[in-house]
Amino acid sequence: MIGSRLTLPSSLISSLTRACIVARMLRLGTASMLTEPGGPFINVDKLDLRKYATRPALAKVLCDYIIYHDHNPKKALELAALATEHSEYKDWWWKARLGKCYYQLGLFPEAEQQFNSAIKQSPMIETYLELCKVYIRLDQPKTILNTYMKAIERFPNDTGLVLGAARIYEMLNDTDKALQYYKKALKLDNGNVEAVACLAAHHFYNDQAEIAMRFYRRILQMGVNNTELWNNLALCTFYASQYDMTLNCFERALAVAEDSNMADVWYNIGQVAIGIGDLGLAYQAFKIAISVDNNHAESFNNLGVLELRKGNVEQARSNFQQALQLNEGIYEPTFNAALLSFKLGEFQESYSLVEKSLGIFAEHADSNELRKSLRGHFAHH
Repeated sequence: MIGSRLTLPSSLISSLTRACIVARMLRLGTASMLTEPGGPFINVDKLDLRKYATRPALAKVLCDYIIYHDHNPKKALELAALATEHSEYKDWWWKARLGKCYYQLGLFPEAEQQFNSAIKQSPMIETYLELCKVYIRLDQPKTILNTYMKAIERFPNDTGLVLGAARIYEMLNDTDKALQYYKKALKLDNGNVEAVACLAAHHFYNDQAEIAMRFYRRILQMGVNNTELWNNLALCTFYASQYDMTLNCFERALAVAEDSNMADVWYNIGQVAIGIGDLGLAYQAFKIAISVDNNHAESFNNLGVLELRKGNVEQARSNFQQALQLNEGIYEPTFNAALLSFKLGEFQESYSLVEKSLGIFAEHADSNELRKSLRGHFAHH
């Protein structure tokens, strides 16, 4: 009926009133953490962390906010230390956060101690992973692997732990063990892109381009569409003699490339051009790679070789020297410069360069042969 009003029982009215009061108090509590308009959502410097440390649920949220949003590990460490003390050192979560804060501050022994204490109290996958990160920074590969093995024994079905162990074996150049763990990760998660990509790279570098191509196509079917994938597919199709697909894949790679990875694509186009005997295209590709990234040492080295074929000796030497300055860890420009010096009669310079090349790659046959020739020349003079 028009004009009538609903009536509620008095008990229900009092309940609704109390609910409104509580909600209002919550809003006031949140507002007390806010700063002036335009400032950060929470001004941590103005908070009484000792007060929040006594409220575990709120303190944990605030701690993660400080770590992940404010990126202020020093303040998060202060809160975590107070909360750990309040929990009487019985809460593994706070010990793990202490370890994370110490890690971000570069205090690795302290981080290791906190993570180990947290694992002893309550083993968690994330804590094991964080502890392994500490050992990586401390450069202790055996300890890392022992930690991963203990974690895998406790959590055998976790892909992250298995992949972590595979990465360490790969860093140690233990290819067989790395492959074993990548395959194990793939059994646990047959859609794991990293494991598939690593197996593909292994087959490619073992002259099994057709098998590698199957793996990369599998990644493509999973919805991945980036420069690196199309670049690798192009190389696989080239070495599998499917030349009609190679340029199409390179075009796809360039279409999605950015400045950070475009130089590598053009470098590989140059390599393919050399493979099919089109030295003009190769020269242009390496020039473009350098124009995109003027720190691309490999392109400078290959340009030096092409300049030498044209008879431009000084330009070739300049390119080899530039490649050496940009990356002292590759032996090709060092050997090329040594060989050029040898042909120009600069034997002492050639010897010092070939020694440097063998210091990088001791088993390089051509460098060993050149050193042998130089020693024979010095013996006769």
